[in-house]
Amino acid sequence: MIDVVHQINAERRQVGGRVLDAGEARTITVTRSYDATVEELWDACTNPKRIPRWFLPVSGELRVGGRYQLQGNAAGTIERCDPPQSFAATWEYGGDISWIELRLSPLPDGGTRFELEHIAQVDDERWAQFGPGAAGVGWDLALRGLAIHLMSGKSLDPQEVAAWNASEEGKHFISLSSQKWCDASVAAGTERAAAQAAADRTTGFYTGSDSKHIAD
Repeated sequence: MIDVVHQINAERRQVGGRVLDAGEARTITVTRSYDATVEELWDACTNPKRIPRWFLPVSGELRVGGRYQLQGNAAGTIERCDPPQSFAATWEYGGDISWIELRLSPLPDGGTRFELEHIAQVDDERWAQFGPGAAGVGWDLALRGLAIHLMSGKSLDPQEVAAWNASEEGKHFISLSSQKWCDASVAAGTERAAAQAAADRTTGFYTGSDSKHIAD
């Protein structure tokens, strides 16, 4: 297994904004380096036979204009693809639509810089309630799975992943992740008390101590 603190500290988290045709949007971006070539990482993130080994089973057509469905989670449309550097897609979940962009770039040491941006139209009520960790914690958990898969070459067992998420170590990971997204929110201009309150609610949701719904 990967050390919890090491995994949390391996990532850089940013909160920002964009202006879309539909209006103002907020962005969360997670960046980290993987000890894998661009081609290897691209395959892990786009091969429908490989994605379930670290994330979720996926169906559909993974091509520009194609629709995908992650089992029990988001669906969407592939809007742009530039292998092996980047792709963009809609992220449709719970009646809401947002967007994801993945960007990969080679590093001098032979590794790859991974950057995932999640873009959502401004929803002040939801943001005040949960902040960037609503989606950010989920991505941190997913990227933990990707790191383990790349390091071991093995498939993650979904039941083992669920059990780990509910364990004390898993809850510690979630708490640290939520706090890091809180810090990123403050760095982007959110008042500390408001950011911390949102992070506490997000932590409670992911650890099962809060039944309120978070839409991905």
